[in-house]
Order: sequence, then structure tokens, then C-alpha cells
Amino acid sequence: MDYKKAGVDIEAGYKSVELMYEGKAKEIFATDNEDVILMHYKDDATAGNGVKHDQFAGKGVLNHTISGIIFDMLEEAGIKTHMIEKLNDTDDLVKKVEIFPLEVIVRNITTGSFCKRLGAKEGVVLAEPIFEISYKNDEYGDPLINEDHAVALGLCTRDEYNTIKSETLKINELLKAFFLRLNLKLVDFKIEFGKTKEGEIVLADEISPDSCRLWDVDTNKKYDKDVFRQDIGDLIETYKAVLARMEK
Repeated sequence: MDYKKAGVDIEAGYKSVELMYEGKAKEIFATDNEDVILMHYKDDATAGNGVKHDQFAGKGVLNHTISGIIFDMLEEAGIKTHMIEKLNDTDDLVKKVEIFPLEVIVRNITTGSFCKRLGAKEGVVLAEPIFEISYKNDEYGDPLINEDHAVALGLCTRDEYNTIKSETLKINELLKAFFLRLNLKLVDFKIEFGKTKEGEIVLADEISPDSCRLWDVDTNKKYDKDVFRQDIGDLIETYKAVLARMEK
């Protein structure tokens, strides 16, 4: 990638381009190339739809590194993503995509809001994964919706929904095998998809302990953002432990 063509100073990184959007954990910047954006990982941690918020020095670097390893693995397995190239410890150049306003969720083991909503016992290994979607809208609290809702609201077409579901279930199997090699169980995760200007649907955003629940195979110790949500551990040390397993 020619960074100069995208108007990006490789040393200055995200500081060299114009801010388009700031989310809970990332900032998105325009570049001089209309097909390329710069994604910067922040040190912020949030829970409860932003109700709980804190900053942890080094979190952005950890999530960026972990997500990069996972996206590389998925791309090698044939999953199409928005990734172009890593700039530095916190910044990526990615394809500009139109993000579907859907939070795509897969559950392999019961926990969290699933148990609260349905009165299910925590820690039950499901016979097959549960696929869910929610409408990404802070004003309405990201409500769970079904396929018909998504199509009726114009959030995606029927064919796009089917592609998203199919790709998500493939990603689930790849992630489960990947984390099992690290002696971690993939309890659940959430991801996002976008569409390129050519109409191709690709995996976007990130996959990290912010967006996955990971339990140790032997002890069920939590290695994800639940340590922050539930005040049961040190978030940075937890994420470092996940990365250490990846780098063995």
C-alpha cells in the first residue's frame, strides 16, 4: 500500500488525517483516497452501552494486535475482510465500506444477556450455535431483531442477510478451533459486516476480547471484557494473557 496516495504520514499515523467518526473504542479517519480509511484503536473501555466507561493505557495496542492476528488467520482461511495493512501499533488502513447497522452475535455457551432474557442456566454448551442480530441503534438500546425485521427496516436484503449468516457461522467454526488451540473456549462473540462500493460483503471492525467471551478450558476463568463489566480482574493483564497465548 502506498500510504502517500492515501494522504497518510506513516510516522504520524492517525494524526495526519481528518477525523470522520469517533466510537466507543475506535476513531475513524478519512484519507485522500476515497476508498481507504484509517482506523485507530483507543484505550477506552465501555460496558452497559457506554454507561460504564474508563481508560486503560495500552488497551488500544493490545486489541489492535490481537484483532490483527485473528483477521490474518481468517483471511488465510478464505474469509474476506476490510483489512488493507497495519500502519503501526494502533492504526490500520482498511477498505471504506458501508457498515450494515447490525450487531451480529453467535452464542456457543449460555451466559450474559441470553441468560437474563430467557432465564437460562449459565454455562450450558449449546448443541448448535445460536445466531442473533441486533439493530445497532444507541437510542433504542440495540434491540434484538429477526431476519424479517432487518429486511422490513431496510437494514439489509434477504440475500445479504443469508450471506452474513453463512459467513458468520464459518467464522465461528474457525474461531472456536483457533481459541481451543490456546486452551480457551469461545463462549460467544459479536461482529460487524460492511459492503464495499463494488457490493462485496466483508468482515469489518475488530475481533478481540472486547467483542468475544473467552473462558479457560480447564478453569472457566474469564479472559475477556467481563473482567471490566463485572469488576473481577485487571483488564490489561487479562488481555496481555490472551495475547501471550497467541504468541507462544
